[in-house]
Amino acid sequence: MDGDTLVLNILGTPSAGKDAIGKPKGAQLRVSVTAAPVAGRATEHMVRFLAEEFGVETNAIAVEFGRFNINKQLRITAPKRLPPVVAKALVKSG
Repeated sequence: MDGDTLVLNILGTPSAGKDAIGKPKGAQLRVSVTAAPVAGRATEHMVRFLAEEFGVETNAIAVEFGRFNINKQLRITAPKRLPPVVAKALVKSG
């Protein structure tokens, strides 16, 4: 956390069978989305999916880097809820 902003390092999987938040891999959180990796559409889809999961509007999520890459960093301002895998990782880290 950076103040009220959650910073997530993501290992993305585009063209997956379903949208899902997986287990962490090292310092990255695995996130799978059904969208194809064409012109940043998978990242846009991921932002919409994560906005719903964290209870925020899409404009509360900023893609810091990795819009066209499987390795991304997202900043989520004032998440209203935390998916269990994220909450567990935050408890572990401090």
